[in-house]
Amino acid sequence: MKEAIKETLEFLKRKKVEYADIRQIHRVTENIEVKNGNIEGISCDEDQGFGIRIIANGAWGFASSSVLSPAEMKRVANKALEIAKASSIIKKELARLSPTEVFEDQYISKYEIDPFKVPLEEKIELLLKATELLRKNDKIKVAEGSMDFHKTEKLFASTEGAFIRQSILESGAGILATAVNGNEVQRRCYPNSHRGDYATRGYEFIQGLNLAENADRVREEAIELLSAPACPDKDTTLIITGSQMALQVHESCGHPTELDRVLGTEVSLAGSSFMTLDKLNKLKYGSGKVSITADATLEGGLGSFGYDDEGVKAQRVELVKNGIFVGYLTSRETARVLNQKSNGTMRAEGWNRIPLIRMTNINLEPGEWELDNLIADTKDGFLLDMNKSWSIDDKRLNFQFGVEAAWEIKDGKKGRMHKNAVYTGITPEFWNSCDAVCNRNHWHVWGLPNCGKGEPMQTMHVAHGAAPARFRNVKVGVSR
Repeated sequence: MKEAIKETLEFLKRKKVEYADIRQIHRVTENIEVKNGNIEGISCDEDQGFGIRIIANGAWGFASSSVLSPAEMKRVANKALEIAKASSIIKKELARLSPTEVFEDQYISKYEIDPFKVPLEEKIELLLKATELLRKNDKIKVAEGSMDFHKTEKLFASTEGAFIRQSILESGAGILATAVNGNEVQRRCYPNSHRGDYATRGYEFIQGLNLAENADRVREEAIELLSAPACPDKDTTLIITGSQMALQVHESCGHPTELDRVLGTEVSLAGSSFMTLDKLNKLKYGSGKVSITADATLEGGLGSFGYDDEGVKAQRVELVKNGIFVGYLTSRETARVLNQKSNGTMRAEGWNRIPLIRMTNINLEPGEWELDNLIADTKDGFLLDMNKSWSIDDKRLNFQFGVEAAWEIKDGKKGRMHKNAVYTGITPEFWNSCDAVCNRNHWHVWGLPNCGKGEPMQTMHVAHGAAPARFRNVKVGVSR
């Protein structure tokens, strides 16, 4: 299709469009699920197609097709052009793109073992072994495990001369134990909730998760939660583990720094943002211990790639620097508002969806503390681990998060486990209460495969590097 793509772009140039790009995508996915010793489901899917974006008469047009032929590509190009011209009749302002460097390049994510070449029986056996260990106590009523693999081949070309090929391989897995005693139900996940942990790695990543080796601990903690006391209602000090910090960063910094939300072009599904343009370089988002970056160049991160879906090279940019809000996630169109160039965050779920501003790897940069020393330095509080529930308002300001487990800290020592802990806060107040972040020894990039945005909904794969962090005077309890 390379020649067909080039011919189509030349055809559109002759039509005097202001801009056009073509994305061709071929994706293979495999999903495995087991439950209580049985195979719940196995799916293998393959999908391919292309989409064409056009700016004509100052307005956008988009059309797509799963039929890969030169004739179909020309037909779809004409359809996108018609849509752009129709849209131009009601446009409020001209669609314009900030300048960007044009690349002809190739990007291949690094991996050691192709999971699609690993025998299916081997993958099922690993999940069954891990979940069988979860069921060694009859209080565990549900033992689940899953694996997910994606291989995406992408081609991007534009009327500006870009021609980029990318091949990205993703792998992820997790286990979950649900314990029941009468009306009491508790759960523990590993290595994270949201179906586990994910990375742009191969099957070696799955092997490194050590699912079976962690099953005994997961089982016993789920059972312990059944008889654990409820987390008391109080204002106290919290140390929040890296897996939960990843979701905290996702919801209270990642989403509100998406510039399309701020500008009001992506608000109907999940709201706008309190981090408005007047706050850039002025808002004290957090304490001086808080620095947050967007880094699509991070090797192995689920939000890593070579180029976004506008052909912009992957970058590392600062969003919050020593507590001050300093940057947004931008596209070529929205970056013009700031008189900047795009920092490369436009991505689409597939060939039949338009790109949107999406998180890459949004990271809480590591601090200086060892976790044991941080606990020892805490006189009274709780250590909170792993997300169970979440809620945040449509400006990403007021939030409430529930966690699977909470351990009491008394006089610098980790004590008894508590259940049903929920903490609440207002985003800037919460981050300004942060007085310590653990160091890189405790820092991990958590893959999150289910970030939703857009209408129709697009589910994007993102990631968050985080280490445990401490926050003072936070409301916690079961009734917050």
